[in-house]
Amino acid sequence: QVQLQESGPGLVKPSQTLSLTCTVSGGSITTSYYAWTWIRQPPGKGLEWMGFIIYDGSTYYSPSLKSRTSISRDTSKNQFSLQLSSVTPEDTAVYYCAREKATTEGWEYDYWGQGTQVTVSS
Repeated sequence: QVQLQESGPGLVKPSQTLSLTCTVSGGSITTSYYAWTWIRQPPGKGLEWMGFIIYDGSTYYSPSLKSRTSISRDTSKNQFSLQLSSVTPEDTAVYYCAREKATTEGWEYDYWGQGTQVTVSS
């Protein structure tokens, strides 16, 4: 059973960088054909895919967030991280990490973290 757990500050000031870490247990982040993803859900809105880092270390980002987003990993700790720069109150959301598996029909989610609330406010 794969488990994912988000961690990081719950409050970030405008213009600063939001940093979150997802700790994975029950499976390695280097296992082939899996991607490790960040998704967020602003209050009253739907889920927004932010980007992922796949098993070989390659990263892919949402075009709308690409200029401010960086996803990295620490394979020794089996963790992957999100950094979102120059945040504004519009970046307030519940942030989730998740795993996606490659299938013949594309990427499919199979495990999620519980989510962590991040509020951007001075």
